[in-house]
This record gives sequence, C-alpha cells and structure tokens, in this order.
Amino acid sequence: MLVYSSLLMSLTGVLTALSSGVWIYTALRFVSGFGRATIGTCALVLSTELVGKKWRENIGIVGFICFTLGFLSLPIIAFFSRDCSWRMMYLWTCVPSVIYSILLIFLVPESPRWLFIKGKKEEFAETLRSMAAPTNRSSLTQSFFGQCGEERAMEENDIFSAAKILLSKGWSCKRLVSMMVVGFGIGMIYYGMPLGLGNLSVNLYLSVTLNAISEFPASLFTFLFIGKLNRKGAVLGLCVMSGICSVCCVMVSWQGMEIVLELLSFFCACTAFDIVLIYTIELFPTSVRNSAVSMVRQALVFGGALSPLLVAEGRKNAFLSYGVFGVAIAVCAMFVVCLPETRGRALCDSMEEEEERRYDAANGDGVYCI
Repeated sequence: MLVYSSLLMSLTGVLTALSSGVWIYTALRFVSGFGRATIGTCALVLSTELVGKKWRENIGIVGFICFTLGFLSLPIIAFFSRDCSWRMMYLWTCVPSVIYSILLIFLVPESPRWLFIKGKKEEFAETLRSMAAPTNRSSLTQSFFGQCGEERAMEENDIFSAAKILLSKGWSCKRLVSMMVVGFGIGMIYYGMPLGLGNLSVNLYLSVTLNAISEFPASLFTFLFIGKLNRKGAVLGLCVMSGICSVCCVMVSWQGMEIVLELLSFFCACTAFDIVLIYTIELFPTSVRNSAVSMVRQALVFGGALSPLLVAEGRKNAFLSYGVFGVAIAVCAMFVVCLPETRGRALCDSMEEEEERRYDAANGDGVYCI
C-alpha cells in the first residue's frame, strides 16, 4: 500500500506539471490527494511494526519530525524557484518522491507481524532473518520459527473485513469510537487554528511562520518524552491545556499575550496529535491496526473540515472560532478516560490475543485493564 500510494501521488504530481488545462489539473490533483491520504497511515504503521517495543514510540515520532522538516522545506524550494514557472515546483517536489517510491521496493521489508497473521511463514522467517543482526541471525533456526505458533489467517478477505471485525467486538468498537471522538477534537485545532490566524490582531505573516515552526518542537518534545508519558494522562492534559489557551487567546487584548496563548494552544494540539496516533497503534492488534489508524486519521481530518466554517463565523465573533475550538478539544478529550493505558506493553497480533490479555488483566494476572 505504501509503495502504490506513494507512486500514485508522485506520478500524478509529475503529470500535473505537464497539465494543459484547469480541468486536467484539477483531476490530477484529486487523484494525487487520493494517493497521499493513505501514505501517512501506512508509513506510521509499517515503521512501528518493523521495530521492537523499545523503539516503537520513537520511530513513530521520527516520522512526524520528518513530515515537519519536509513541510518547512517548501518555502526554501519556493524561494529558489521563484523566477521559474509554477510547474517547476511540482517537479522539484514530486520527482524525488518517485525515486523514494522505487527505493521502498528494495530497501523496506514487509511487516513481519502482517506476514505472520496472514500465514506466510516462509516470508515471515526470511524477513526476520534480513532484519536481525549478524550475531543473532544464527539463532533464528527452523526450530525457533516452529515455536512461533500455528499459522493464523484473517477470518475475512473482503475489503471491509477489518472494519467489520473492529465493529463486531464491543471493546474494540468502544476504543475506536473513543479515539475517533478525541481525534475529531484535536483535528479542529490542528487544522483550524492556522486558518483562523487572520481573525487575530497579530501580523498574519509572523503568526503563520511561528505556527509552522512550532510543529517541530512539538514533535521533538514527543520524541524525547514519549517513553515516559502515560498515554491517557498526556492526551487529556495536553487537550485540556490546548482548549484553555485557545479560549483565552480571544479574551485578551494584548497582542503579545494573544500570540503566546495561540502558539501554546497549537503546540499542545500538535503534541496530542502525535501521541494519539502512537496510542492508536498500541490499542489495536496487527490484524486491524492499519484500518483503525486510518479511521482515527479520518476523524482528525473531519474535525479539520469543519474548521473553515467556524473560522468564517469567527470574523464576526472571535469566540465562534478559537473559543469553539477550545471547548471542542477539551470536551472530546474526556473520552480518553474510558480507554486502557498502553505505555510499555507489547503489541498484539490478533483480536483473540488482545482478548486473552484483557481476560488475564480482568482476573488480576496483569496490569492491563478493560
């Protein structure tokens, strides 16, 4: 999925530079966006399934940092190509993406967890051997893989099987709905706050620049402290803090304090955005993880889709934008209370394994509850 999605996005981007009319241009941008939509989810899930528990949180945050660096590179590319046609901007950004997509085929292995639950034992063994250090490779014998358990395949094979499995279990449905509600509230600020900067009395160019830069320290903060943070407490605290600052920034009259509160609110929302995606990965087993993360990301985007309407109303009354953003993220964050804590626990591969862990915890045999 990652290779195909990246190729679809980048190749249509290259063709956009060659488009001859506005309708062709629009169609190519739509197809490119269709491919881009799944890249973040695929890259995040695959990268975390290729490493052990020790590095799982950090490798996920590295992806967020790279996203921020890529976003910040756009003004540099635009500056050096300012005297060229707009078509050059597409070539500068999309041709490297085509090369990246091709390199993925040769440099990135398939997730061993996915291979295992699909019953592809030979590919599973080969992938683990290719990832292992030379000193440990000799221990990966045939007898070792024979102890890994029987081959397990997903019960359904149609395209909606993962969604059906998620919604068929009470505990997984509750987790999914709760995470989507939390994601919806975060998305309203994450996507809406930069759009509403024009409603503040601060210089628009300065505020936009500071907001773009603030994403980097948010990712860096998450990278440094994700291993020490309880997921529930971190998400709840960051969202409530973001909500309070968002409401307060439209209640103060001093421009300096206004931009400080806005940046603090956006910083907390960005950090919560990163942690929520890591949290979602840990809440769901491998068999449905990709679909669960995709649905939570869609909830984030849906929250962002409503933001322009509130921003437009905020031109008449500032509280209808930043005030509503703040109330929404704080209220939605309360749904995280009914979720289990996942910090430091190993990932499960199947729904049955997850249910067994819940059963053991409910009977006092573990620390994992609900």
